[in-house]
Amino acid sequence: MAGNGPTHPKALIAWSSGKDSAWALHEARRAGEFDVVGALTTVTDSFGRVSMHGVREELLRAQLDAAGLPSLVVRIPYPCPNEVYEREMAAAMAQAKEDGITHVIFGDLFLEDVRNYRETRMAGTGITPVFPIWQRPTGALAREMIASGVEATLAVVDLRKLPASFAGRRFDAALLDALPAGIDPCGETGEFHSFVSAGPMLKGKIQIATGETVERDGFAFADLLPG
Repeated sequence: MAGNGPTHPKALIAWSSGKDSAWALHEARRAGEFDVVGALTTVTDSFGRVSMHGVREELLRAQLDAAGLPSLVVRIPYPCPNEVYEREMAAAMAQAKEDGITHVIFGDLFLEDVRNYRETRMAGTGITPVFPIWQRPTGALAREMIASGVEATLAVVDLRKLPASFAGRRFDAALLDALPAGIDPCGETGEFHSFVSAGPMLKGKIQIATGETVERDGFAFADLLPG
């Protein structure tokens, strides 16, 4: 940081390519408590796509360029045993600590078991997890995101909770109104995952096109393509 002003702790954003991690970045930047220096993303190497979200690495790179963040990719196989995932993440955290990172920012909303898992795995690493949008009411939060200019597309839906026709739909007010009863407006319990193509955390809009929808392992993946 230039000048003699205060310096801020260096943080990574845990980046899934979806709206919740993007909004967590937005809130962290607005609060100004951290210097967010990179985005940590898990990529399934077998497919060259963001894990769980199925987003192509090409779109991930375009997204992080628009966010002004260097990409730190943790590569995992498919399928990925939990011990392999934890080993690769531990190595990433050790490298981050060596690079002077003291915090990792997460976009979790209300799942206590997920938060507890993150806190347990990071205990003793010297890196502190941060949850800037924790326990925000998800209905109001979803509409706040949309009103702010966030544009997102549902990249994957859980077929146990939503029909495949929701994959590829835009995350907007019409989608929120169309969600069946019991579906979280932010998809926090895994109903859907998204890809953000515009919003206040990005310096420009990413043009995308929606390709075919593929069903695999109980999920429907919309193949998002560079526009």
